[in-house]
Amino acid sequence: MLQRMEVFDGEKVIEEFEELTRDAGRVQVETLKKILEENGSAEYLQNLGLNGRTDPQSFKECVPLATHDDFEAYIQRIADGDSSPILTGKPIESMSLSSGTTKGRPKFIPFNDSLVETTMQTFLTSFAFRNKQVPIGNGKALQFIYSSKQFKTKGGLLAGTATTNVFRSPKFRSTMKSIQSPCSSPDEVIFGSDVYQSLYCHLLCGLIYRDEVELVYSSFAHSIILAFRTFEQVWEELCTNIRDGVLSSWVTDPSIRAAMSKLLKPDPELADLIYKKCAGLSNWSGLIPALFPNAKYIYGIMTGSMEPYLMKLRHYAGHLPLMSADYGSSEGWIGSNVNPLLPPELTTFAVLPNVGYFEFIPLKANAQDQEQEGAQENKPVSLTEVKIGEEYEIVVTNVAGLYRYRLGDVVKVMGFHNATPELKFVCRRNILPSINIDKITEKDLQLAVEAARNVLAAEKLELVEFTSHVDMSSLPGHYVIFWEISGEAKEEVLRECCNRLDRAFQDAGYVSSRKVKAIGALELRVVRKGTFRKIMEHSLSLGSAMSQYKTPRAVGSTNTAVLHTLRSNVVNSYFSTAF
Repeated sequence: MLQRMEVFDGEKVIEEFEELTRDAGRVQVETLKKILEENGSAEYLQNLGLNGRTDPQSFKECVPLATHDDFEAYIQRIADGDSSPILTGKPIESMSLSSGTTKGRPKFIPFNDSLVETTMQTFLTSFAFRNKQVPIGNGKALQFIYSSKQFKTKGGLLAGTATTNVFRSPKFRSTMKSIQSPCSSPDEVIFGSDVYQSLYCHLLCGLIYRDEVELVYSSFAHSIILAFRTFEQVWEELCTNIRDGVLSSWVTDPSIRAAMSKLLKPDPELADLIYKKCAGLSNWSGLIPALFPNAKYIYGIMTGSMEPYLMKLRHYAGHLPLMSADYGSSEGWIGSNVNPLLPPELTTFAVLPNVGYFEFIPLKANAQDQEQEGAQENKPVSLTEVKIGEEYEIVVTNVAGLYRYRLGDVVKVMGFHNATPELKFVCRRNILPSINIDKITEKDLQLAVEAARNVLAAEKLELVEFTSHVDMSSLPGHYVIFWEISGEAKEEVLRECCNRLDRAFQDAGYVSSRKVKAIGALELRVVRKGTFRKIMEHSLSLGSAMSQYKTPRAVGSTNTAVLHTLRSNVVNSYFSTAF
């Protein structure tokens, strides 16, 4: 795909990054000034009375904190074809689709060339630091990337996932040639019409070029796990394809078949080697280095909601280091991973002070303090005013028409790189609705699941996927955790898992509410194998890309399709007796 051509000067990129971060405060003021000057004619800003002022104080006084709901009507007008300056000075010509994890459906996010520029800067910066630690040669990358279909909005704007919009950008493709190892798969596989056919052929291409593969990549750890779980099911079929030089007949996409016919030639020797490698593995441990002996690392987003996949990823990775990719969202990038050898659990992201204007809402020590002290929220502080060890919610003003936009992410400041903070992603804020005075975050849920899955692990069983739901159909309301597990677990094991989950929630509001029965007993529901695959397929049918998909860790009552899939596939249900 993206051929390595121009010479990349990593030292120069690092030098520029050091200079930017040394004077992060001044760069932030200049970045805000540039954004406001370029978009001063936008209706949204005009209505707020900035009157051409571009300083941070005036900006904060005039422009309110906002969420996607506040921008939705403006964004819809743009999508419907209104080309007047609504959110930006220049017309928005395309839309990104979010992953849809929060609301169960993708939402439109304005996309422009300026976002492509910030994406390139983020990627170039992290590559410079990564390549300094683990240099990549002239080999290939096994990339599990998938381009979702672009479509046109009512007003004729192209819409697709942020990944698709970026990868289809000619500017991105030409600039990234210098740092991208060529993808082992041809474009036809990446842009294929069926994700499972593309996934199968990604694996096949990787095996054909097995000695040349130097790294394994996907946007999210989830996609890498999915790929190698699939490999476990189809490895013998892949060997047959390689041995005979003929692609399986179920791969029907004409463009994929045509592209693969140029790569696939009968190779019994390679087929026998791969067969022998797979047959010699114990429970697929060390699968990736066994298949790709010259691979140097595995790369992708591995923090936040991806952390539950790390155990399985390490199982496949063997001795290979896991390097976490950068921190961003459909709304734009925030920081680069400039300490790539840190394990994903300790990964931090140095904020790039010129890719947007950032504010940070200080969070109370715990959610109960926030509640008891009333709705009065702390005032946001600037990038250089954050304190080490404190947690904050990020507020972003980006280069594509979102102003003081609450991302809903909670981060912890772990240190500083020069004058810019190094952030650890903690969780999404309040992903589960409260039943009483409880405030359960994504991290709380993750830790509880981790505690309970140790019970499964002792029985040599594996938790495949999980999500949660607040059930208010009877009073008091209670938390429901849905699990998909490998193999069959004994009833007493699952009862213990259920109790362990309930006891593992440390939130004071939850514990006190359970003790006085203001929250009902936690319920563990075990679902059939393949249930979470159906949920992913539903998300893909709504426009998400496989490489952007994240399993929702909380399913709201309005997400009826996913709730129906979960409820209709329950095979066992257990209530906690922990309180």
